[in-house]
Amino acid sequence: MSHSTDRTVTVRTFKTGLAVLAAALAVVSAPALAVKPFSADYSASYMGMQGNGRMTVAAEGNRWKYSLSITSPLADLQQSTVFEDSNGQLRPVSGSDSSKVLTKKKSINASYDWSRSVATWTGDIKPERAGPIKLQSGDLDALLVNLALVRDANAGKPMSYRMVESGRVKQLSYTVVGKEAITVGGKSQQATKVSSKNGDKETIAWVVPGMPVPARILQRENGSDAIDLRVQAVR
Repeated sequence: MSHSTDRTVTVRTFKTGLAVLAAALAVVSAPALAVKPFSADYSASYMGMQGNGRMTVAAEGNRWKYSLSITSPLADLQQSTVFEDSNGQLRPVSGSDSSKVLTKKKSINASYDWSRSVATWTGDIKPERAGPIKLQSGDLDALLVNLALVRDANAGKPMSYRMVESGRVKQLSYTVVGKEAITVGGKSQQATKVSSKNGDKETIAWVVPGMPVPARILQRENGSDAIDLRVQAVR
């Protein structure tokens, strides 16, 4: 198992970050979004191993901290983003991304300096990917794509994003592929199913109205499931 933080659980990039689509992007302005604290527990499958996942958003002064963790017997993935709500836009300020798979460890820290409009990275990252990368209004990191995706899917808005993550810029675009029943906390809920593809990689997310994060996030590679998060409870 050689894959770690490059598979961010986004939606996207999870991860992912979670899945990526290499396509032309027209960045859409975000409508106002009232950020609220929450905690969501997930069952997690990572490269065939069963484990647990948790997503939380908590106030941190006049900012917010969004955290994701995935733990299994052989892997421990941790990711967090400190962000601010800037006139309705979710704007990353700093981030950390660490993983331990067997005996291999990796840790990367991100800084988004909006006064200079540049992003930089330190830690276990190649020098050519340490930045700086020029930031644009509306840029997100992998975790914040999850929040934006839920917001836009529920509002029927275009789901296209410019993600600046780990020294790279990726263009993400999700499309609605249908409706599907999904079980959350023992109850069946109707979800909007969205997908983003990039070559042999795909991220699928299930969005349930009233839930602040996707009810399920599935990352697939070469037709096989790589990371699968399914919500168990939201508080």
